[in-house]
Amino acid sequence: MNVPARVTVVEVGPRDGLQNEAAPIATADKIAFVDRLTAAGCPVIEVSAFVSPKWVPQMADATEVFAGITKRSGTRYTALVPNLAGLERARAAGVTEVAIFAASSETFSKKNINQTVAESLETYRAVCERASALEMRVRGYLSTAFGCPFEGSVDPRRVATIAEALLAMGVFEVVISDTIGIAHPGQVPAVVEAVAEHVPLDQIALHFHDTRGTALANVLTALDLGITTFDSSAGGLGGCPYAPGATGNLATEDLVYMLHGLGIETGIDLDAIIEASAALAPHVGHEPASRYFRAARASTPPAARRSSN
Repeated sequence: MNVPARVTVVEVGPRDGLQNEAAPIATADKIAFVDRLTAAGCPVIEVSAFVSPKWVPQMADATEVFAGITKRSGTRYTALVPNLAGLERARAAGVTEVAIFAASSETFSKKNINQTVAESLETYRAVCERASALEMRVRGYLSTAFGCPFEGSVDPRRVATIAEALLAMGVFEVVISDTIGIAHPGQVPAVVEAVAEHVPLDQIALHFHDTRGTALANVLTALDLGITTFDSSAGGLGGCPYAPGATGNLATEDLVYMLHGLGIETGIDLDAIIEASAALAPHVGHEPASRYFRAARASTPPAARRSSN
């Protein structure tokens, strides 16, 4: 197996995780969550999204969260933006790196952002041009790359074509995303190899959900293909409104435990990630989905758990 010396873990819990949680989370609790993730050594943290609060109420306080967090040198703090207005709000909040989000399937694009794929790419081209002028980096998500809840299977060649378009407009990294948690190890090589014909491997990241319990197996497969950047969410926070039964994103704890077991460096303190998830759990109203979290907490005496929160 081809095992890299180091992997970059992009922590998306504060944004992709929390935006799909039903319980409202106070701004102060979001700030504390990000600060704990910073202390844990996360190299990249997606903090929030500058989107319409009408459609994503959990992200309405993006400006306040960015103003309140304690930033550490060497950590990248990013935000999702849907358009030029979101980009300008992010800039005003001091954000220097943003992400845009295209889809691989027409139906998902229309239902998710009310634009065709072509229309969304025009929007994002303008965002990338403006971001370049502002010296802001742009990361490009590509949703439903392994399957669409409305259209079913998605041709890897279509995924590759849209990924190439994102790269051409100036994104520094394309995030091939399993939005509904349908990907499996037999599918990952076909998608990654198709995209890699148009996008350099070191500019491809993968974003898995664990709806069907295959996220870690998918990461293992992707490591062997040469991918070294993966998204994950502390505690396995998140989900997808278009995926019934979705359990959330790949949990950071589970990913880091496996990577460290393989001798791969991440720079992340696993115990500190557990503490970040534990501190947030009462506010989201349910136990984290992370399997490693549950195993670690089960083996920790209750008194020790209380004193560590």
